[in-house]
Parts: sequence; structure tokens; C-alpha cells
Amino acid sequence: MPVTRSDIEKLAELSRIAITDAEAENVASSISDILMLVDQLQAVNTEGVAPMAHPLDAVQRLRTDEVTEEDQRDSLQAIAPATEDGFYLVPRVIE
Repeated sequence: MPVTRSDIEKLAELSRIAITDAEAENVASSISDILMLVDQLQAVNTEGVAPMAHPLDAVQRLRTDEVTEEDQRDSLQAIAPATEDGFYLVPRVIE
């Protein structure tokens, strides 16, 4: 279904966008071309093609999960005004 200039003008009015007649014609043509391309892509037979998450079989190299610093929670919470069960207590901000 081709997009017409009147469709673009109506959309421009609904979205409160000022658009000239030349711009409306240009946008209508561009959107129609895009929709034709989408129709061509949808017509392709993809039966038997496995979906893929990424076009390359790249594997992300992750570092090993190792503890590199000692636990300092008790010493850091010792200077806090209020703590309970390892959590910082703060004043309520939402009633």
C-alpha cells in the first residue's frame, strides 16, 4: 500500500509538525520505498533457516570471577550513622 501525500499531511497535522507540500511528497515517496523493501523482505522464504542472535560466531571473552579485595564492610559501616544486618539505614523520603 503506497503512502500518499495526504497521508503524510494528516500525520503531520496530528503530530503538530509543519511540513511543506514538497517535503510531504518527498516523505511519502521515501516511506513508500521503505514499505516496498519491507514487503520484499517478508516475501523471502526463510523456512529451514535457523534464527541467530548474531551474524558472527563471536564469543565474548570474560575474565574469571575472582575476589581481588578483602571484605571491608564492617570497617566501612562502623563510621555510618545507622546500619542494620549489613545494610545502611537512611531516613524515609517517600511517605
